[in-house]
Amino acid sequence: MAAVRITKGENIDLDGRLEESVWQRAIPATGFLQQEPVEGEPATEETAVFVLYDSDHLYIGAILYDSNIDGILAYQKQRDAPLYTDDRFAWILDTFLDSRTGYFFEINPAGLMGDGLLESGSRFGVNKSWDGIWEAQVARSDDGWSAEIRIPFRTLNFDADQEIWGINFQRAIRRKNEETLWNGHRRNQGLTRPVHAGRLTGLRGISQGLGLEAKPYAISGWRNIPEEEDPTGFPREVGIDFSYSVTPSLRAALTLNTDFAEVEVDQRRVNLTRFPLYFPEQRDFFLEGSGVFSFAPERSSDFMRQPTNGVTPYFSRRIGLVEVEEEEEEEPVSITYGARLGGQAGRYELGFLQVRTGRHKTMRAEDFTIARVKRSLFRQSYLGVIYTRRASEAMGDTAGPPDRQTFGADLDLFTSRFRGNKNLELQAFFVWQTDPVADSTFSFRNLSAHGARLNYPNDIWRCSLSYRELGNDFDPAIGFTRRNGFRLIKPEITFAPRPQTIASIRQFRFGLEFEYLTDLFNKLETRKTDLTLLGIRFESGDNVTVSMTELFERLDEEFEVHPDIFVPAEDYTSYTWSLRGWTAGYRVLSSRLQFSQGGFWSGNYMQYEASLTVKPYSGISLEIEFEKNDVTLQEGDFSTHLFRLTGGWHMSPWISLTGNLQYDDVSELIGLFTKLRWIIQPGSELYLVYTHNWENKGDRLLERDLSTLSQGATTKVNYTHRF
Repeated sequence: MAAVRITKGENIDLDGRLEESVWQRAIPATGFLQQEPVEGEPATEETAVFVLYDSDHLYIGAILYDSNIDGILAYQKQRDAPLYTDDRFAWILDTFLDSRTGYFFEINPAGLMGDGLLESGSRFGVNKSWDGIWEAQVARSDDGWSAEIRIPFRTLNFDADQEIWGINFQRAIRRKNEETLWNGHRRNQGLTRPVHAGRLTGLRGISQGLGLEAKPYAISGWRNIPEEEDPTGFPREVGIDFSYSVTPSLRAALTLNTDFAEVEVDQRRVNLTRFPLYFPEQRDFFLEGSGVFSFAPERSSDFMRQPTNGVTPYFSRRIGLVEVEEEEEEEPVSITYGARLGGQAGRYELGFLQVRTGRHKTMRAEDFTIARVKRSLFRQSYLGVIYTRRASEAMGDTAGPPDRQTFGADLDLFTSRFRGNKNLELQAFFVWQTDPVADSTFSFRNLSAHGARLNYPNDIWRCSLSYRELGNDFDPAIGFTRRNGFRLIKPEITFAPRPQTIASIRQFRFGLEFEYLTDLFNKLETRKTDLTLLGIRFESGDNVTVSMTELFERLDEEFEVHPDIFVPAEDYTSYTWSLRGWTAGYRVLSSRLQFSQGGFWSGNYMQYEASLTVKPYSGISLEIEFEKNDVTLQEGDFSTHLFRLTGGWHMSPWISLTGNLQYDDVSELIGLFTKLRWIIQPGSELYLVYTHNWENKGDRLLERDLSTLSQGATTKVNYTHRF
């Protein structure tokens, strides 16, 4: 499709209605085809998308016709909220026409705005932490709904000499569970793979301006920690972020005196394993542009499961956060400054990060360096290298530990043309780190990791075979690994047929996943067989799955599974089964349920998980979550309980009040977090945050004896100015 240039004197009043005559000069993108429920069939409702531009902005207009306007769903209003509950219009921009990176945007009929960065080499690769500066307005009519969008070119990185961009559009009609696309409609394709996008032509004479952006912020707060000598404080802080487009495709950023007062708290979890839990990054500075640092991602055939034995040489939560002994949470460490460089340089995707943290109690000030380069290969593949360094300053006469460095390389060969139109992927990686201790005797093998994976991720059949080996002392200083000192072979196969004769069922799923993990001397440590006996995805959007697991574990040393309960070092074999299901999110009432029962070390366990979400009105939601584990062991019995209450009142796409209340009876901590966010204008925001943490000293679940550990309130305001 061709973008039409707006001439002098033509203006667009951004009100969601395509009433200006200039829209009539553009030829729309139409002819959307179904991805779901019937691949390749015409969409049941028409969609027309127009594209205009001037020297500073890209304009997108969409008319989304609907024969049942009362059936249009729009519950969400919060920025970047997931839209699996709502009607939705989404699009991507491949500004470098490299078929692997780009920008993702979406809106709903309530005016919600969501955006993110596409991550190369990933089937579900949208990093929604990026908040670009753009505007959207929507409107309802007797024919459906419409939208007008304005995206400043200064928000985007692009090749100024490139007059053709990749572009694609997707629409969801939630009450029908219908997904339609302008291009790349096959189930093996999709919106997030820009290789299947269409082409936007005619972009000439566009400008990013000077490419300089300044974002100062100011914070004022109140803190009360009763156990400290000086329990009450009034922290105040100012800082500033700068970004500059070194070239139209390469952007640098600098943050000074960084603060993350507005960041959501982590979801509380109960850990019954002997390995650390993985918590996702939530701080904007580390999230923006973080896709380039993704390293050999392991994707299970069941995309809802997180990989358990992956290799992550760079994990940003190792910077500016420190674990508090005997507590379940992390404390922030002050960040003196951070510098970032990211973008494209020809066929290279670049990422660089330099951060300095201040002293924290007995911790030294530290410098962190991360560098990443990915070289595009063929149409959808890349070869990448990564380097990290962690250096600690001297304290007094005591020298810091030696610099800890990590070097890695990964290869991702991907094609969507295997056997005509099938996906096939080959991954390989190697990582090595320097000795963490001066004058140590660690061997090269024990300080390294390597692996490979062959993946066939398609709609009906999904198969993969992976191998990885991690040395006994492999533990990157800025990375994350759940365990080390093992060899792992892991085949997976999933068969997901789509019955043509059962009207109420969209897809079945049957699967087998096998893990065979040994130590480096080939002694069996873990053998696990996951069998999906039956998975059903209904046309209504509801899902149910029944599965069984056989697990063999060899414990080389005892571990504490619960306070004062230790599992002895022995060989254990267990069998468990689980039933899980969830209802479609577009309903006013929706829920998730899971029940698991079976062997657990020397005994048995039963696990119950449940959540209920209520959306009585557009912009209002309330979710209650509960998890219970009943464990019976020869060494002792125990139960754990976890509660979480999450709510949101989103008065408009610009103003939202959110919060959560969490409790678990392992840590005996109750945490309250509330946040008011007002987007004064795109790029300028006001936050009001209140937190309160209690410790329960009571003996029974319903008999509370609460003691305040900490509480505080923070006001933060930032403002973005572009030059």
